[in-house]
Amino acid sequence: MFPHRLTDTRAYDVALAIVEGFNRHYRLFSETNRAAKARFEAADWHGQQHAQRERIEFYDKRVDECVERLQGEFDVASLSDDTWQQTKLHYIGLLTNHQQPELAETFFNSVTTKILHHSYFRNDFIFVRPAVSTEYIENDEPASLPTYRAYYPTRDTMRDTLLRIVDNFQLKREFEDLGRDIDQVMAALQRHTGTVRLRANFQIQVLSSLFYRNKGAYLIGRIVNGFNETPLVLPILHNDHGQLVIDSALFSQDDLLMLFSFARAYFMVDMAVPSAYVQFLRSLMPRKPRSEIYSALGLQKQGKNAFYRDFLYHLRHSSDKFGIAPGIKGMVMLVFDLPSFPYVFKVIKDFYPPQKDTTREQIKGKYLLVKSHDRVGRMADTLEYTSVAFPRSRVSDELVAELMHFAPSQIEEDGDALIIKHLYIERRMIPLNIYLQDANREQIEHAVIEYGNAIKDLVAANIFPGDMLWKNFGVTRHGKVVFYDYDEIEYLTDCNFRRVPEARNEEEELSGEVWYHVGPKDIFPETFGPFLLGNPSVREVFMKHHGDLLDPAFWQVHKDRIKAGHVHDVFPYEANRRFLHQRQLSHQQQPAAKSLTPA
Repeated sequence: MFPHRLTDTRAYDVALAIVEGFNRHYRLFSETNRAAKARFEAADWHGQQHAQRERIEFYDKRVDECVERLQGEFDVASLSDDTWQQTKLHYIGLLTNHQQPELAETFFNSVTTKILHHSYFRNDFIFVRPAVSTEYIENDEPASLPTYRAYYPTRDTMRDTLLRIVDNFQLKREFEDLGRDIDQVMAALQRHTGTVRLRANFQIQVLSSLFYRNKGAYLIGRIVNGFNETPLVLPILHNDHGQLVIDSALFSQDDLLMLFSFARAYFMVDMAVPSAYVQFLRSLMPRKPRSEIYSALGLQKQGKNAFYRDFLYHLRHSSDKFGIAPGIKGMVMLVFDLPSFPYVFKVIKDFYPPQKDTTREQIKGKYLLVKSHDRVGRMADTLEYTSVAFPRSRVSDELVAELMHFAPSQIEEDGDALIIKHLYIERRMIPLNIYLQDANREQIEHAVIEYGNAIKDLVAANIFPGDMLWKNFGVTRHGKVVFYDYDEIEYLTDCNFRRVPEARNEEEELSGEVWYHVGPKDIFPETFGPFLLGNPSVREVFMKHHGDLLDPAFWQVHKDRIKAGHVHDVFPYEANRRFLHQRQLSHQQQPAAKSLTPA
């Protein structure tokens, strides 16, 4: 029962200490995001990558600092249940005028769940449900920017308005030809919308911060006309001469979904009120869960919290059972799912076959590498949880037996709950090997081309996937092929790509065993073929489009480029959407100029 009076002064002090811990975290988080603009202007791509990796670690460090402070100053292990409940009430009061209350609630959960037993993970003690509204929050400081700016062009002033929208971001680097780029934006908009009547409320609303990721800055807004809203995304890049260019113009919800895909790295965005950004983006992507939008904005812990609330809600409104996921079973991961829920759950096994020379800590390290790396649209994001309680009645006996056999150290039974001490959760996709079994010729061709493109994107991002079997890749709703099995990934620059040596005699040539020396990081691309290309239809397409993946020279060239400092361009849209591509195509199609010299 909740306390009727706030009687323990320590409760307020503990609550204040946790708020101070969160405020320190968000200040450092915001400073890193704010500096992304300067790094983009300076073309400091390595600095941008370093900042993104470092930012991933911010949250856990601040949580650990806060826990240490609470244990040192308040002896929190000895606090009574009543005091903890009073602490939560004080905390809610401290968030009344806070600009990031939902993030602060999540921080409270992160801190207290490191101190309290999982039996306390109830709304009496932590924020199972949000307590403070995030509606209509604005930053009222005099020098602050609104969440978005609104512009009111007419048909005649559209070009000037678009120029002003870009100029207002005050990027400290010149555009190659901003007027030309705006003309292409207007032409692309005309192609997308056709000729439409401008209604009385016609306006362009643009979020006040650019979205920085990889080597790009993305201007994101919406065009409002009557009852219709059209997304507006303008990617801004550097050209080969260090000048800025608008690279494309994107206007559809599917474009936004690809830009904010779960297989892409998190953005850096300077935002005082993140919930307002999420609300704006959700209006453009109503199918996108709030949890994934928070994660895409670099607030992955809030994304985890929102996801878990969605998960609990789904459990309350479903009755099917968790079971072993279909497909080929993994050697190091036990994978299960809930058929009605579009995610899979992965638990690291306690033991592995002899050919898997690894440990639990090494596997967790691989997943952390992916979390902190640029996933270039080809590696699924993972949500990592500890001490997750599943209703025992909803878990099939077959799955319980598998968990008890392969991962007994990770399982705890507590009354009607089955506690899994550590697991990962990923978006469910169709495993590529299963997709290919049921695909027609056209689908096979698309999937195999996408598979090769996925590997090449990973290579360009300094990732060697390790196990390249079809079963370790999945097909998304948009037909993209994404990698999701990370226990063997390595940095490309750490690998040695070699040709298979020629046999010195007939005995070696006919040997069924590897007769030459193989180092721990040696890779022989020529040997990929027998494992991947047994299907003649698959082999034909693969060799036509991606035969170079079987050549060590392909891998070595990319390794050398990365070691020389090259950072790969990543485009979350097709090449034919690029203005540069369209200009080149237009130039090629122009008829040759007639000679003015008399014959």
